[in-house]
Amino acid sequence: MITIVLAEDQAMVRGALSALLGLEDDLQVLAAAADGEAAWRDLQRLSPDVLVTDIEMPGLTGLELAQRIQRQQLPTRVIIVTTFARAGFLRRALDAGVSGYLLKDAPASDLVQAIRQVHAGGRAIDPQLALAAWSDADPLSDRERQVLRLAGEGLAAAEIAARLHLSQGTVRNYLSEAIGKLGVGNRIEAHRLARQKGWL
Repeated sequence: MITIVLAEDQAMVRGALSALLGLEDDLQVLAAAADGEAAWRDLQRLSPDVLVTDIEMPGLTGLELAQRIQRQQLPTRVIIVTTFARAGFLRRALDAGVSGYLLKDAPASDLVQAIRQVHAGGRAIDPQLALAAWSDADPLSDRERQVLRLAGEGLAAAEIAARLHLSQGTVRNYLSEAIGKLGVGNRIEAHRLARQKGWL
């Protein structure tokens, strides 16, 4: 029996996935969490074989969950199921040790097959995205990404500095670097482009 924890903030999608996977004789959904923090607690408590997670969720994102699993060296394998068909997200997911990356518009049978494949030690990545991921590299550092994300939320340099325990000058340097790397005119354009590419 392959044990699974689901993490999906949309109740209807979460319920549908849970019901769908419950129809398979060799799959068992142990918990279905509505946000990243709840999923993390479930992972620690239940130690499932596979985590099936969305990317964008309240609390912790699917990528942050994958990074935590990787850092803590938990045996749980991660499959991301998302609407984000962006190469940047896939690259970051692979860096975080994710074993599967599927789009929500894929057939349900693809997810079932991916869970079995990943549980057996393989990978299950959308082939078109895999191709695109290696042709469009993310130029941002983790810190630049962090600063740019907060700038995109409307925070001023002083607020970002306080939030990240950095000096205002350092924050401005990170923003300037990100703007330069992305070849745009200001932080708003930088944030928009990085979001569009899946780098944030």
